[in-house]
Amino acid sequence: MVRRSIEPGYGKWVFPGGYVDRGEELVVAATREAWEEAHLRVRINGLVNIYSYKGRVPVIIVYAATSIGGELRAEDESLDAAWFAESDVPWSELAFPSTRQGLRDYFNGILHPHLT
Repeated sequence: MVRRSIEPGYGKWVFPGGYVDRGEELVVAATREAWEEAHLRVRINGLVNIYSYKGRVPVIIVYAATSIGGELRAEDESLDAAWFAESDVPWSELAFPSTRQGLRDYFNGILHPHLT
């Protein structure tokens, strides 16, 4: 996870993520964001879930991934980067409802491997 150095959610923890560029495939965007925000090359394992909220513009797509290269570190939009076991997740310091829900779904075994 990375600790955000930008608003919204400054100083809070999230998984690496960001916007999909026009014409970019979702999985390509997810792997690009993992590199840009956490210096990790990843392989997407499957879709955890899709989250949307009444009155909010973004739709959040959460993938499970495995690190296949790079070294976890904070990049331009992050103050810090760290691995967390389920028991160590700083639940009260998560930036967004989608971060909390995505982690809970992942830890509960929700994974849609064919929806990438």
